[in-house]
Amino acid sequence: MDTESVPGRYWHLLDDGRIQCDLCPRFCRLREGQRGLCFVRARESDSIVLTTYGRSSGFCVDPVEKKPLNHFLPGSPILSFGTAGCNLTCRFCQNWDISKSRDTDTLADRASPEQIARAARDLGCRSVAFTYNDPVIFLEYAVDVANACRQLGVKSVAVTAGEICAGPRREFYRYVDAANIDLKGFTEHFYRQVCGGSLTAVLGTLEYVARETDVWLEITTLLIPGQNDSDEELRRMTRWVVEHLGPHVPMHFTAFHPDWKMLDTPPTPPATLTRARRIALDAGVHYPYTGNVHDEGGGSTYCSNCGERLIGRDWYVLTEWNLTEDGRCRHCGSACHGHFDGPPGTWGARRQPVRVADYAAESP
Repeated sequence: MDTESVPGRYWHLLDDGRIQCDLCPRFCRLREGQRGLCFVRARESDSIVLTTYGRSSGFCVDPVEKKPLNHFLPGSPILSFGTAGCNLTCRFCQNWDISKSRDTDTLADRASPEQIARAARDLGCRSVAFTYNDPVIFLEYAVDVANACRQLGVKSVAVTAGEICAGPRREFYRYVDAANIDLKGFTEHFYRQVCGGSLTAVLGTLEYVARETDVWLEITTLLIPGQNDSDEELRRMTRWVVEHLGPHVPMHFTAFHPDWKMLDTPPTPPATLTRARRIALDAGVHYPYTGNVHDEGGGSTYCSNCGERLIGRDWYVLTEWNLTEDGRCRHCGSACHGHFDGPPGTWGARRQPVRVADYAAESP
């Protein structure tokens, strides 16, 4: 694909001659030749364009649990890719080499939406993930990929921070089958000072996805020592999730490691994740998980009714399966919320880089 810039959606002209991008709550106001904070959306003449359409930082087949999604086609492979740029400024970003890249060499792989869909199908992937950087900023490309995937029976997954305005949000989630949305903390101060974002905007996205769409939703919170890991904040967060989204929404508590602009902050002790999981259980969350640590107990799924282990996990490997084909507990018959389709996959923990461009000549 030769075209890298395509017309963007969601912008309007201001009285002073600038153009305002209306994709996310940052509302960048641009003069000719300027780019938004995300870096990939720019003003060209009298419109906003997406400058990275059809280009990727790389493609890889991962376990779906790595997204993380524990209740969406467990054990299956997922074709993952991202582009470059981000509309947040998280000081702890663990993909900063991609999300903050200003080097076009980062986008070495080219692929049309149709190529991505064909590659996923032929590689045996049940789904495609928009990940590594936030797909909100490449909305036009993500929507086209999701459409192409749908034509071939392949699902689409968004791994996102949820910073998106209401109009584009409706379009974006119309084409997505599952999402893992970061809930990075539960104070506006943390979002403003550490992430450069808005807690209110993210909560709005979470409520929209949970209440007004059929998208399967899971939540991830990266716990940073001394920043967003207090008992009080975790209680308020988990209670809000139960009250506003429902007790069946899985929550993943993952471990921070020093990176980018927070190299002096210590890594998260595993005990912090266990504590967060216990607080979530006490708040009524049915499926809380620990992540980024070796904890088979905290990474496994348990029946919310009888407490029996339904899905055993050792990192990304499934070790036990006690669900019926329609997703019910074999012990008590209670439903386990999620998207389960017959027996689990057997992909395991493999990570397989692929060249989607090799699928250029394939026919759907």
